[in-house]
Amino acid sequence: MEQVNALKLRNNLGEILDRLNRTGKPILVTKGRKLRAVLVTPDDFEKRFLDVRAREERERFLNEVDSLRKKRKLRTSSVELLRRLRGYEK
Repeated sequence: MEQVNALKLRNNLGEILDRLNRTGKPILVTKGRKLRAVLVTPDDFEKRFLDVRAREERERFLNEVDSLRKKRKLRTSSVELLRRLRGYEK
């Protein structure tokens, strides 16, 4: 794996991104001799973090369903309402 310091990354971003696309290998980004980030291709990101994205989307969907449920004012089911309208229940 290639390692690049933050200053070199800032000065040569285009070149480093081209190298990343060409090789497909992750590039480690260091600052002050400490690992700070890793550059990966979009394909690698999708493969490695697809479950994280799916979990986030599922959570967002469930939150939206909950908010819709809270907005609902009627607490009776649609079946009960139809029965009342048709005169089956009083």
